[in-house]
Amino acid sequence: MRSFLVPLSMAAVVAVAACAPVVSGGPPIPVMPGLQQTAQLGAVYMSSGWLSAEDDFQDTFTDEVSQEMRRCLVGTAPVDVRIHIDRLDREGRLATFLNGGGEHRLSGTVEFVYPGRGNEVVGRFPVSVVVHDNGGLNGLVTDRQMVVSEAFGRAICEEGFGRNPRGPNVTNATAD
Repeated sequence: MRSFLVPLSMAAVVAVAACAPVVSGGPPIPVMPGLQQTAQLGAVYMSSGWLSAEDDFQDTFTDEVSQEMRRCLVGTAPVDVRIHIDRLDREGRLATFLNGGGEHRLSGTVEFVYPGRGNEVVGRFPVSVVVHDNGGLNGLVTDRQMVVSEAFGRAICEEGFGRNPRGPNVTNATAD
């Protein structure tokens, strides 16, 4: 009986650790003005509760957020980004096609930390995005995880640094 409990308890610890938030939590902290000009992207870490998503969501999310953040953080002071996703809602492909459109939502908490200073939190704020899908054939084939993750990365830049990481052009759906 005892030999059965050890693997079971180890599995429980691993399962809980995988879902544990990477953010330390607390009230919002605006990103310091000096950091807004000098920050450079270090690593992006993501955690979540139970999400209804494909197995590769974490990889897709961190890749897309990293791409957007590299466009936004062009300084020389490395900062890590820790994100805890609270909610992910994606309209079903068939519903999007039949209804002529839909919405995909993603929300969470973002923290910027200095890895060289014991992971000191230098910015923390909530981020929430809604991406509208026009439906049709595009709604059937679009990578919904990628689209909503990219929008989340852009929203981090806008909220934390006051700028859209992509300049105004025809391919920028979030430009003003």
